[in-house]
Order: sequence, then structure tokens, then C-alpha cells
Amino acid sequence: MAGIRIENLRKEFGSFVAVEDSSFTVHDGEFLALLGPSGCGKTTTLRMIAGLELPSSGKIYLDGEDVTFNRASARDIAFVFQLFALYPHMNVRKNIGFPLLSQGMPKAEIRQRVEETARLLQIDHILNRSVSGLAGGDRQRVALGRAIVRRPKCFLMDEPLGTLDAEFREIMVHELRELHNRIHATTVYVTHDQHEAMAMADKIAVMNHGVIEQFGTPQEIYAKPATMYVADFIGSPPMNFMRFTSGLKNGDRSILLDGVDVAVPEIHKDMAESELALGVRPEHIRFSDASALRGAVYGSEYLGTNQVVAVETQSGLIKARVPANRSFQIGERVGLEFNPAKLALFDCTSGRAVPSSLYQETRHG
Repeated sequence: MAGIRIENLRKEFGSFVAVEDSSFTVHDGEFLALLGPSGCGKTTTLRMIAGLELPSSGKIYLDGEDVTFNRASARDIAFVFQLFALYPHMNVRKNIGFPLLSQGMPKAEIRQRVEETARLLQIDHILNRSVSGLAGGDRQRVALGRAIVRRPKCFLMDEPLGTLDAEFREIMVHELRELHNRIHATTVYVTHDQHEAMAMADKIAVMNHGVIEQFGTPQEIYAKPATMYVADFIGSPPMNFMRFTSGLKNGDRSILLDGVDVAVPEIHKDMAESELALGVRPEHIRFSDASALRGAVYGSEYLGTNQVVAVETQSGLIKARVPANRSFQIGERVGLEFNPAKLALFDCTSGRAVPSSLYQETRHG
């Protein structure tokens, strides 16, 4: 396996910029998820790494070698598509072994490699079955097997679980991560599903309109979102935003929200009077009768072990994740307390996080 390095990668289709000056590194054996909505540039980025699209500018390095303008066949990568593209007239064994047959590998070695791969994917019992009658999960394993059997330098996967139903998808998320742990494959995985990315990836690149908004571990991206977009895209429910106007100064430790002083992480920047947003995750909110910051219960969603309660405040609707054993009435007035160490502040004009002690350890952008 090998690492991948991207430097200032850009792709234009006429006047449309699909990918804008992206730079990141996937270290040997890492699992990177390119995460974002349809049209954000993640698949275009993957296709450029694969050699299926040529960049307008920038560099692509594979195992330290500049492969920017190398053909796909010269890059020693394996690509797994959303549509499995299996050969319906071949059985499982022949589908998995086809790349090796195309390379002219001896039949005995092909047989050995195919059987090793099938055991790894736990499909050795269906090697002689036709692929046309297989369930979606088994068809996906065959497609993965055809990629793995080549033992390439890296794997590129374009929403490979997108056509599976929810039950199969959950199973395959677990199996893909287990597979990655066993073979230590350098992997770039495209998805629009935050749950897939958070469950499988070592690193995540969150993309929006061709730009990487944040690059980091799942924990960093969830706990320290670099932009309002990332904070809103990651999390279910997403981060709450409470807008206010204030001129913060370096060293400030509180803000005035709905006429109430609210403690926040220490601010590390002077800011002119501007519109800001306080960001708070639902699980970092608790209800307290002693709090002066209050709102009216708008509704609740029971989730078994907890519930998500929506509260209407002067600064807008916010959602809190609280224990399931407390009941609420619509319109009931409740006091809100936030965990000050977990709060983020954002500049509403730029969408960027305001520098504070929350971000002093690690910051990705």
C-alpha cells in the first residue's frame, strides 16, 4: 500500500469550478472519507485521483510519485463504483479473478489469490454461484473482491453502499471497516452519508461547493467544527445556532444572549461589532429552573434511551438531547444551561469559527 498526496487540485468544466484548490494527504494505511452533498466535488476529486479525469491544475502523488497525468491503468489503484458492474455471464470465482486473468497471471496463482480473497470476504462458499442471483450484500462483496485480489497500492470507492437497503448498509459499514483493519489498505471513500463517514474513516474531508471546508478526524470535526456548514452537516440533530450581535474582544469569556450573560470558551481575537452565532450541540444542553435563559417547549421526539426536545427562544428554535424519563408539555417554559467548554462561536458573515480556547489544540480548515 502507499500514501496519497494532493496539492492545490483544481478542476474546471468551462466556467464551472467543480473542485477548488484542494490539498490533503492520506497516509499509508489510512481510511479517508470525502463527505458532502451531491455536487460538492467529492466524486470529481476521486476520479482525478483515479486518473479518470485530468485536473485543470494541481498535483497528485501516489507513493511519492507524481501521477497527475498518468493514465488510470498506470496508477495501480482499484476503483469500486456505486453500481457493482459485475459480469452477469460469469460466476463469482471468474468475476473476482478477471483482473488477474487480464494481466496474464498463471491459472494456479489466480485460483490461490481468488480463494484467499473470498475467505477474507467470507464468500468462499459461493465461489461457483452465478452473480445474477446474489443478494445485494453478496454482490457488493464480489465487487470488493475483484478490487482486493489485485493487491493495488490504494482503493478508491465511490458510494459503494448507495444502492443497498438500510439493513445491508449497516452490515456492510461494519464489514468494510473490519476489512480495512485486516488488510491495512489506503482507502479514499466517497459518501454523502455522515454516519458512514463517522463510523469508518480515520480522517474526513468535508466538502461544499468544490471546497474542503474541514479536514480532520471524526472526533475533531464533530467537536471542533471549523465552519457553520460543517457544524450543521455533521450531527443528528445538527449543532444549534443562536444568532446575536456583539463586538467580542481578545480574552472575553462571556457573551450577552437574549439579555443573559452566557459563559463561552475564552476568545482569542478582537472582533468588530458584527453578527455572530453561538453553536451548541444538543447533548451539551440541560434544563435548569435556575437558568435565566429561557424558552418554550415546541415539541419532543422520543428516541428510547433519550429524547430530543425543541425549545423556542428569542434567538430561534434549538434542540436539546435530554433523558427520556422526563415529560414535557407544549408551551412549557424551561431554563437552558450550556456546557461552556463545548460551545463554539461563528462569524455569520464568513461562516468561520471564531478563534477561542475550544480550538487551541487542533484546528483544521
